[in-house]
Amino acid sequence: MTGFFYILAAYLAGTALSRLTGGAVPGSVIGMVLLFAALSLRWVDAGKVRTPARFILGIMALFFVPVGVGLVDAYGSVEGNLMAVSVATVVSTLLVLVVVGRMQQWWDGRAGRKGGER
Repeated sequence: MTGFFYILAAYLAGTALSRLTGGAVPGSVIGMVLLFAALSLRWVDAGKVRTPARFILGIMALFFVPVGVGLVDAYGSVEGNLMAVSVATVVSTLLVLVVVGRMQQWWDGRAGRKGGER
């Protein structure tokens, strides 16, 4: 139960910081960074967060249901811009793949690993 508290506290702190700073960065993102920092600095025991985090990841698909319903509901608005939305989706997905791949290669190079060694 303590792990859920840490996750929720990081999320709430991130949301509060986001609102205080004008909302340029979503509170959930700030909360993830805060939780990562707390775990990295060993302020929070990773063992206490592991089980609740795995549970949340296991049910993550449920979090996409409202978004899917919202898209179906707003299809009339999206229909006129379907090509632009499709191109933006493909381009952003490819961009994320390339950036993450390059970052992983850079990180492996820094660590002196080759071919995905761990």
